[in-house]
Amino acid sequence: MFVGQDLYSGGSFVYDPWVLYKQGLITAPNVVLAGIVGSGKSSLAKSLYTRSIPFGRRVYVPGDPKGEHTAVAEMVGGKAIVLGHGLRNRLNPLDEGHRPSGLTDFEWTTQVASRRRNLIGALAATVLERSLSPLEHTAIDVALTAVVTSNDVPILPMVVDRILTPDPADDEDGRLAEDGRLVGHALRRLVAGDLQGLFDGPSTVTFDPSLPMISLDLSRVAENSTLVSVLMTCSSAWMESALMDPNGGQRWVIYDEAWRLMSHPALLKRMDAQWRMARHYGIANMLIFHKLTDLDNVGDSGSAMRALASSLLANAETRIIYRQESDQLGVTARTLGLTGTEQKLLPGLGTGQGLWRIKDRSFVIQHQLHPDELAAFDTTTRMTGGAK
Repeated sequence: MFVGQDLYSGGSFVYDPWVLYKQGLITAPNVVLAGIVGSGKSSLAKSLYTRSIPFGRRVYVPGDPKGEHTAVAEMVGGKAIVLGHGLRNRLNPLDEGHRPSGLTDFEWTTQVASRRRNLIGALAATVLERSLSPLEHTAIDVALTAVVTSNDVPILPMVVDRILTPDPADDEDGRLAEDGRLVGHALRRLVAGDLQGLFDGPSTVTFDPSLPMISLDLSRVAENSTLVSVLMTCSSAWMESALMDPNGGQRWVIYDEAWRLMSHPALLKRMDAQWRMARHYGIANMLIFHKLTDLDNVGDSGSAMRALASSLLANAETRIIYRQESDQLGVTARTLGLTGTEQKLLPGLGTGQGLWRIKDRSFVIQHQLHPDELAAFDTTTRMTGGAK
């Protein structure tokens, strides 16, 4: 795919992570993109994935906190699913989801059960802001099994009711209700509390993996960090079965405002699992940051969560760095392994100019946009008063 001009050679610069992987030039197709506001990184991300679509690639954005990708999804014939209070769209986290090809009925049933169990646990852990105990996992498992057995399309309120009021036949020692009490009340926030209205019924939207692009627009709930995390956890699970389809083709998965997502342990673990399987399933993940010190929000220094976040960066052999503030240069260089010469380039980069580090090779590239792309990708219209 054409990207722009190499400022050193003057020639055209092209890039495609799948082609580079096929040629053996990289071993990990994932991308890290960092740059301050106004540097042009958002336009580059949109340009990379939209220019991939004519080559047969698809694009998934499992969480778009600012709604920046909605217009792009509609422009390319895809779909943006907007979620928020007061809207009709509802997402049932217990949907079976897309069935990958080649699975037997038993394998599919087992996979769905495992995903539901993991998802309910992740949602509870996100709301409680801690890991669950073995007893709490058991309370979830017993309630979920009972609900699935008696309902073709289980929904979250059914599971909450069973956790808080277990069937006596499942509670021989009378401890199950107490063991699951905190988990039950945490999940109740999603169906009857301040987070209700988005997860408490059958889905009103569908995930169609055949579309060129699907984006989950979270701009209506961006002010509620817990709700954003819960929505991202649900949407990641919702898209997961499609991502894991071995016949799903080559796909971009875009994590915009990545620091917000990585600060939630359940989401970070899910992202790590998807990155580890990226090569097997033909996925190229893209993490988009403003600055690398955003990683300070991911756990304490030396913690397991910080190590997990750092491993995501380590598994991205394409690192694109746009302009950085002077106080960010040292951190950026250390985190991404830049040389002294590369570090000195960063403060002087103009709009749309980036240092591309592809494995052990470096390029300074001026991204070039078609006028139609410039109009479609513009994120400054509210400040400039222009029409989008």
